[in-house]
Amino acid sequence: MNTKETYNGWTNYATWRIALEMFDGYELQEYQKELSTYDLAQYLREFAEYYTTEDTDNNEPCISYALAFLAQVNYYEIAEHIKEMHSYEANI
Repeated sequence: MNTKETYNGWTNYATWRIALEMFDGYELQEYQKELSTYDLAQYLREFAEYYTTEDTDNNEPCISYALAFLAQVNYYEIAEHIKEMHSYEANI
């Protein structure tokens, strides 16, 4: 019996929401196809943090809350999913 809680099949709510709202349908760039899953996960994390905090007008509380939410995301899981989808689509 799996006692680990998940959210819609993802590690947690934060992972599900970021995967859905930021990376659903994400297409790998040519250079990203060669990245390890770990390196792709790091890229996705940096992208999410930049995208989320880019236009906040230095609103420190807003940035703090956003980054706390993003820290809960399992970017490795999202990277695995993107790589699996790319592999699947390449074989169709």
